[in-house]
Amino acid sequence: MNDLAQLGQALSVWFLPIVTAITLHEAAHGWMADRLGDDTARRLGRVSFNPIRHVDPFGTLVLPGILLLLGAPFLFGWAKPVPVAFHRLRHPKRDMIWVALAGPGINLLLAIAAGLLLQPLGQVHANRFTLWLWENLKNVITANVVLACFNMLPIPPLDGGRVLTGLLPRSLAWRFAELERYGLLIVIAAAFLVPMIARQLGYDFNPLAAVLLPFVQVVDSAVLLITGWGS
Repeated sequence: MNDLAQLGQALSVWFLPIVTAITLHEAAHGWMADRLGDDTARRLGRVSFNPIRHVDPFGTLVLPGILLLLGAPFLFGWAKPVPVAFHRLRHPKRDMIWVALAGPGINLLLAIAAGLLLQPLGQVHANRFTLWLWENLKNVITANVVLACFNMLPIPPLDGGRVLTGLLPRSLAWRFAELERYGLLIVIAAAFLVPMIARQLGYDFNPLAAVLLPFVQVVDSAVLLITGWGS
């Protein structure tokens, strides 16, 4: 029963931060694409900040929950991808960069907003509700910083890969974009397969964590500094 209580407590302070971070990330892609000339997402009802429209049962709920239960060094997941017809953007090569950046951008804005809300909450008399709210807001910062950093890795179809595709000369961009079909496999191998093989060989090595965690720490420190919590 104690384990169940601990699990319930963990879910109560992580569920909303993770779901809102993932779903609003996708909504921001659709909103930016709509602003830049592609109304595909809007016509399909995906330019919405209603999380239910974007939830992917496995990527939004099951996978982050499994990682949380396993005590993974970082949490990640995904919502249903927002459809973007890049050829319909007014300036496809340039605008795809802004569409890609919109997702991590809103994650950073959510993290900063949570940090600012923690300031007055810290002055409120502590009770069960304010402590629960405090933990949720702290986790909003963590979930959004991790998601923003993860998505900015330069691997297509992650947002960082899309940004790099938009920045590369056309002769290189289309070749790099071809990696998109293997992108998810690369991420899964780096996050799970390589660490598992390394453990079997007696090594503690996680290439994704080795790259991602220093990036997360830098961005997290920047968010805390901006919101008045850094030193």
